[in-house]
Amino acid sequence: MSASALSAEPQEVYWEDLVPAGFNELDAPAVEHEGQMTQLQPDAPVVEKFDGKRVKIPGFVVPLEGTAELTTEFLLVPYFGACIHVPPPPSNQIVYVKFEEGVAIDDLYDAIWVTGTLSTKGWKGDIASVGYRLTGESVAPF
Repeated sequence: MSASALSAEPQEVYWEDLVPAGFNELDAPAVEHEGQMTQLQPDAPVVEKFDGKRVKIPGFVVPLEGTAELTTEFLLVPYFGACIHVPPPPSNQIVYVKFEEGVAIDDLYDAIWVTGTLSTKGWKGDIASVGYRLTGESVAPF
């Protein structure tokens, strides 16, 4: 990425911005979980206008890969406990984040800002299907 692109302020994006107009997550079919963590909407539509944009998104971390000091891959979710203590939210409410060098995440209970380039190319893992990917540049307290 060029120096001028990096020097420009990223666009602040909030979770409601990642949901297309007219999409209602409450319209998902009712499913009996029976203690399971089934994602109700694994293929929720994404907002294409953010594809390739440099953004800054707040959220909570669900670690996937890394060491005790540095996290290289995580899911960014809109509320604490998503994908861990409660079923995953719709796929358009989860961002897969990757930092090549890793980043220190001080406290999983705290919300953070994550800055990087967003993609609408989804990701699937054992925990959930994800609507967005983000190539991470930095994290900061929310």
